[in-house]
Amino acid sequence: MLSTTSGNQTTTTRHLVRRALAACATVLLVAAVSVAAAGTAAAAGTGLKKVHDPGRVTGTIHGHCSYRDHGQLPDPRCTPGSIDPDVTQADIRSTICKDGWTATVRPPESQTEKFKHDVAYPAYGTPQSEPTELDHLVPLELGGSNDATNLWPEWPPSPNPKDKVEDALNAAVCDGTVSLAAAQDAIAADWMTAEHVLGIGPVISPGGGPPKPWCTASASWDSYYGDYDITVHSNQYDVKATATASDGASDWWWTDRSGNSVIWLYGAGSGDTVKVTAGAASCSTAA
Repeated sequence: MLSTTSGNQTTTTRHLVRRALAACATVLLVAAVSVAAAGTAAAAGTGLKKVHDPGRVTGTIHGHCSYRDHGQLPDPRCTPGSIDPDVTQADIRSTICKDGWTATVRPPESQTEKFKHDVAYPAYGTPQSEPTELDHLVPLELGGSNDATNLWPEWPPSPNPKDKVEDALNAAVCDGTVSLAAAQDAIAADWMTAEHVLGIGPVISPGGGPPKPWCTASASWDSYYGDYDITVHSNQYDVKATATASDGASDWWWTDRSGNSVIWLYGAGSGDTVKVTAGAASCSTAA
């Protein structure tokens, strides 16, 4: 509802117009991306590297690698994930959806253990005494390759929470819920959010339970609109994010599927502390 005072009415009207313009821009962007993505998918499918190497480890890791998310994710420069081009959507019934198929393409333990200790451990700075699993980032049951770009030392070793995600994605591909390419891309990007991104399950924590909610926020002054743009990053997906200044000025917007949101806050003064909530998470920033 518009305010009855002319000054506030102007501000609120401008605010609503900005929302409308942003929404229109989003619709146009999504449409353009969808058309482009459709063309790309028809031509090449997933953008992951394609390596056909059944039954053998190939490639190597160059340079220093760093774990992400406290060791739960590999370095995307060293281990971006890669797939076997011979595993396609058209042949999943004779490959990944067929009982026992992964055993026909899995390298022997002598090769995986040598790669783990001689290549992966030194690259990731992992002590030789550390118990890990040489994990396929894109699992064999989703058509992952045995190339170095798809291998990393994962802790804890199997069984671990990622195993359940791999099984869930394989089941979703085999029952037609999601496409093979979508599942491959999602798990290569982040196995902990893969089910959520694909719409088949929640975000999970390394322990297998609900993740502890968190958020961070930053503020920047927009001189054109005369407001603070509050940028929110969180692990709270598709929830209401609210920013509130100490004088009571408040506004909100939804987080996207990546847990991010931008809130346009009118009324906050320079140096003010703005409190933010994103679902069950809370954080603050200085305006």
